[in-house]
Amino acid sequence: MSAGSLPGSQRRTHGALLPWLLAGLATIGPFAIDTYLPSFPSIGRDYAADELLVQQTLSVYMASFAVMTLFHGALSDSFGRRPVILVNLLVFVIASIGCALAPTLETLLACRALQGMSAGAGIVVGRAIIRDTYDGPMAQRLMSQVTMLFSLAPAVAPVIGGLLDIAFGWRSIFAFLAVLSFLLWAGCAWTLPETLARADRQPFRAAPLFANYVKVFGSARFAMLAFAVAFNFAGFFIYVVSAPAVIYRHLGLSATEFAWLFVPGIGGVVIGAWLSGRLAGRATPERTVAIGFAIMVVAAALGIGYHSVWPPAVPWTVLPLMLYAVGMSLAMPSITLLALDLFPRNRGMAASVQGFTQSMTNAVLAGVVSPLVAGTQLSLTTAAGAAMVLGAACWLNYLRLTRRDAGRPSRTP
Repeated sequence: MSAGSLPGSQRRTHGALLPWLLAGLATIGPFAIDTYLPSFPSIGRDYAADELLVQQTLSVYMASFAVMTLFHGALSDSFGRRPVILVNLLVFVIASIGCALAPTLETLLACRALQGMSAGAGIVVGRAIIRDTYDGPMAQRLMSQVTMLFSLAPAVAPVIGGLLDIAFGWRSIFAFLAVLSFLLWAGCAWTLPETLARADRQPFRAAPLFANYVKVFGSARFAMLAFAVAFNFAGFFIYVVSAPAVIYRHLGLSATEFAWLFVPGIGGVVIGAWLSGRLAGRATPERTVAIGFAIMVVAAALGIGYHSVWPPAVPWTVLPLMLYAVGMSLAMPSITLLALDLFPRNRGMAASVQGFTQSMTNAVLAGVVSPLVAGTQLSLTTAAGAAMVLGAACWLNYLRLTRRDAGRPSRTP
């Protein structure tokens, strides 16, 4: 389905409301991570748990998020986009209430896993909705709009979380998430359109599902695009999951000063997404991605160079992160759409597999890499630069594979 095939009134609904609805759905994941980061010390004191155990409330969320992300899109290919989003939002509401009331750390871990299982539906299915609705430059512009809107969430989430933690305790953060997700569910129940026609839905049977998964997972070009997005984002996300160490240990700031890290980073995301929208239709996706990587290389070099000589300090520690975020979010919409376009009849599944790749990378960052590299700002910055290099290698390999297959258009991607 494309925008041109929709009735005029429905096109107006898509144009006016769709970016806001999809941005709201995409905020659930960042809010479930960033809002409670300032509360790590409080949670540890309440449960008499050390920092490593509290960190597992993040890694178990990321792992369950990754696993379930693999299925959200496939379910939406079979049952429609709207039902999958509404059901998962309700599950997230229930899980958030469970986190707020958790009597033990084990209960909190279980409810965080349930949050992770449901939080990814919005962003995964949202990508499929964008591609259902628009083609070409219009799809890139809408993807960029959604990125700009939802990227504000990580900037304000830790500030809200810090204030709630100080005023009412860490449990109030999960109560806030429950209220936020319920309001979003009500808004989607009222206005979210169904963009996948019944005639375009895939059978929900084991054999065709397995065949489609094999097709997507077996595509070398798709894998390169998915990992390019994942590694590029890892260079930014490692700062997010290491935020308590950066704020408290490296910069010596307080629970209400997380904005020093998140506002520049998210500001960079907004700028990059805006530039991506401006370049849509004016530059090829490949050109846009190349510019994005050039900016990320400069940012990584500046960050590593500064921390090789000087100690962490505001604003010099966060400015390279801001520049990196510009390049990352400039490249991301084009790479994402190129990946979805490889499987036009299975966009939901393709979005799921891409989301799964990114989420598993994030889970490894949260549970393994961050504890290893967060000890010093130089090691953290170097790890971010290494992730970007891996992303660039994947992108270059995708271009090589595309050139190789250019003479074989009938071949499966």
